[in-house]
Amino acid sequence: MHKKVKVTPNSKHPAIKEEPDGSLTVHLKSPPINGKANQELIQLLAKKFEIPKTRIKIKSGLVSRQKLIEIDLN
Repeated sequence: MHKKVKVTPNSKHPAIKEEPDGSLTVHLKSPPINGKANQELIQLLAKKFEIPKTRIKIKSGLVSRQKLIEIDLN
């Protein structure tokens, strides 16, 4: 499954919000430095979908706020 994700780093509280179009808006506490925000994003998504972190990959947008995430639910 692929999900479009909009990331907001440096937020006060981490949160995941599902948008009407099926995309996700994710608020992260981590700054976008040295991949910390991407690591937190993967941790939050793994917790939300109740799967191991290894089954989530950032397909595009590694250094962007707009990302395409691949989630293996099988």
